[in-house]
Amino acid sequence: MNRKHIRVLLLTLVLLLSLTLFIPSARADFGDFGGDSDYGGDSDYDYGGDSDYGGDSDYGSSYYDSDSDGSSNADGVFYGAAIVGVILIVSWLCERSAKKKKKNSSGTAGKKPGSGGSGGNAMRQDRLTPIANYTQLDPNFDPGELEARLSNLYVQMQQGWTAKDISALRPYFTDAYFTQMERQLESHRRLGRTNYVDRIAVLGVTLRGYYVTGGEDHLIAEVRARIVDYTLDDKTGALISGNQKAEKFMTYEYELTRTSGLKTGQAQGLHTINCPNCGAPLEINMTAKCPYCDSVVTDEQHDFVISRITGISQKTK
Repeated sequence: MNRKHIRVLLLTLVLLLSLTLFIPSARADFGDFGGDSDYGGDSDYDYGGDSDYGGDSDYGSSYYDSDSDGSSNADGVFYGAAIVGVILIVSWLCERSAKKKKKNSSGTAGKKPGSGGSGGNAMRQDRLTPIANYTQLDPNFDPGELEARLSNLYVQMQQGWTAKDISALRPYFTDAYFTQMERQLESHRRLGRTNYVDRIAVLGVTLRGYYVTGGEDHLIAEVRARIVDYTLDDKTGALISGNQKAEKFMTYEYELTRTSGLKTGQAQGLHTINCPNCGAPLEINMTAKCPYCDSVVTDEQHDFVISRITGISQKTK
């Protein structure tokens, strides 16, 4: 094994140690957008100043805190190791990048905001048509009604996340996004932990605009909320992450999708589609449960459904 291979091996070991020590084992709220660290830039929305639930917290903001004696010394050693590891890794990556620079193209394509995670970028406003213009495509569309529905849905989403059962929410998501959320929730079940989301308050929902592409209408909404969340071990009740008193002010971006050409209130009666899981014919009014395979099926050509959620910012008070 030459020196280059030894260096790579050592860097890998340091990186693994750093990840083990410092990456939280549990994120929070529906879709895992919350966490022990705030993110995102300043928001134009006024969250209303001081919290109604105020008071100093009895819990640390990070689950790495320890009540045992001597923990600060151990933490100092770990932090030192992590810092050295990060410096070595960055140096190595910079050196590697410099060697490959001539082989790589000078630019990269823009990346659309993704689902899940935190600190995503909101969709640029210049990509959107004002929501007021959507009535030209759908004269029956009521922005206020949809904003109210999203506000109510947000509360249901958080309650289902805490219950570790989001099956009732199936009609409100695309197949792909619901599957993604179910996978994330399954990790909580498998690890034997529960993310509690309490004191839920939706502070505002704003439809920012829309765009049309690929035969689909896409609405972009900003959702602002206040929550208290924390994750406990199901067996011991120990705090894994979060804080049972601190409030988080969250801002999300929702993307909703519907087949172009549909009108609000159109096709309210039952119609037939095939179950995507087993192929059985189903009589459906936006959603139905397949009697053959028990799958809950959503007709995405019937109403707006959520296809993406991005965490834009989190501020803890």
